[in-house]
Amino acid sequence: MRRAKIEEQNRLMVRRQRELRTAADVVTKAWTAFPEVQALAVIGSVAKPLWKEVPRFREFREQRIEIWHECRDLDLALWIDLQHRLGELRRVGDRALREAYEGGIGTSIANHEVDVFLFEPQNDRYLGRLCSFNHCPKGKPDCSVPGCGAIPFNKRIADFAPRGDLLASAARAMLYQRGAGLLRSALDLPSVDEDQD
Repeated sequence: MRRAKIEEQNRLMVRRQRELRTAADVVTKAWTAFPEVQALAVIGSVAKPLWKEVPRFREFREQRIEIWHECRDLDLALWIDLQHRLGELRRVGDRALREAYEGGIGTSIANHEVDVFLFEPQNDRYLGRLCSFNHCPKGKPDCSVPGCGAIPFNKRIADFAPRGDLLASAARAMLYQRGAGLLRSALDLPSVDEDQD
């Protein structure tokens, strides 16, 4: 495989992470208006420096060529003390992403590419996920999971239990805290593992 193709794929992976981080900033800014939002952090691979790995793409996989990790979606941790306006929170986030795209901010991330994990502020207890559907319940198979929609727009996922390290990157990728305001831009987080460059 030609080196130019590998370099182009690496550029695409870095750009994808940047677009997801831009989306994190857009959503964070939109949600700071909600007094029930206590904190927001990027978690998962978008929060970390990218690392080299053999990807899922066939031509790279067959030749065992490593490229930067592919960030597939944006994982956010949202600490919220009241859940009565989750539907409005979802709408405001979706609108902010759409307006950012239409305004040329540099992100084309859709709402279904943002996965929001809800937590209780006092003890980091996992509460569920913010549903991306526009109605609750929507009547989809996902909606039939026990407890899903008991609190409107709080999505339950069958057999899901958060891993112990789910919030491991949250402290250094915290974007917002009530009382302190915006702490950083997600774009300021380290992008690539310099040791593997």
